[in-house]
Amino acid sequence: MTFFEVLLIAVGLSMDAMVVSLCAGAGGYTTSLRPALRISFAFGFFQAIMPVLGWFAGSVVSAWAAGIDHWLAFGLLAFVGVRMIRSGLRADELDPSCDPTRGSTLIVLSIATSIDALAVGFSIALLSVPILLPALLIGAVTFSLSFLATHMGRRLNRRFGKRMEIVGGLMLGLIGLRILLAHLFA
Repeated sequence: MTFFEVLLIAVGLSMDAMVVSLCAGAGGYTTSLRPALRISFAFGFFQAIMPVLGWFAGSVVSAWAAGIDHWLAFGLLAFVGVRMIRSGLRADELDPSCDPTRGSTLIVLSIATSIDALAVGFSIALLSVPILLPALLIGAVTFSLSFLATHMGRRLNRRFGKRMEIVGGLMLGLIGLRILLAHLFA
């Protein structure tokens, strides 16, 4: 497996995390450096760890996870998306319980956006490729793209305000639906 192939995999895997980061920025949750770094680090960390877990897990866990991973990702993303939409429809203040850069919401989003990386890790194991460098590259690419997306989202928030939180919630639901449909009709 060449560096370029791993880089393409890393970019592909990071797209969901990048869109969620864009939504977090657009929703007004990454107005300072700390939350932008927190969400980017969490996404990068989970994207790096999941292929390692998949690599170690082997066929037993992979076969089990393949049957429900799309449902799990859809459910988690839809849950957080609905919470963001409800928060966006409320008054002008941000709802801290919906903050995608903190606590359980951040963990749920990190897991939901990195489930596919588990299967990638299993695939890498089948190719007898060491996992350390691909995992580090996947994590670094995800961190970088997520961080850039939070900045782009902040710019959208300044322009469009609280409505962007509703758009962000809809985007999370659509990402979950895309994952579900891609697995059901593949």
